[in-house]
Amino acid sequence: VQLQASGGGLVEAGGFLRLSCEAPSLTFSSYVMGWIRQAPGKDREIVATIRRSGVSAWYADSVKGRFTISRENAKNTVFLQMNSLKPEDTAVYYCAADRRYNGAHLGAYDFWGQGTQVTVSS
Repeated sequence: VQLQASGGGLVEAGGFLRLSCEAPSLTFSSYVMGWIRQAPGKDREIVATIRRSGVSAWYADSVKGRFTISRENAKNTVFLQMNSLKPEDTAVYYCAADRRYNGAHLGAYDFWGQGTQVTVSS
C-alpha cells in the first residue's frame, strides 16, 4: 500500500501551504488518517488526525487554530491546510493510516507515506 504525500515547499513565516496525501490502493474510509511531522534532531510528532467519516478531528496544541485536516473519502485523499506558518513548523511531514485505533499512537499506524519537506523561513 502506498501513500503519496505532496505539497511541501519553502514558504516565508506567516504564509501557507496545503499538503495532500493520496492512497489509491487503500480501503480509505476504513482508516483514521494522520499527519505526523519530524523536525531535524527531534522525535516524530502527531500534528493532526481525522476520523474515518471526516466529522471529527484532533490537533496538537502547537498547530491548533492554524492547521486544518480534512479528507475526501471518494478520492482516497487527506489534506492538511497550514496557515500562519512559523519557522518551528519546519519539518518533514508524513501522512499515515491507522485502521485499528484513533490515530493517537505513532506505533499503531499501519501505513506511512514517504514524507514531504516543509521549510518556513523567518
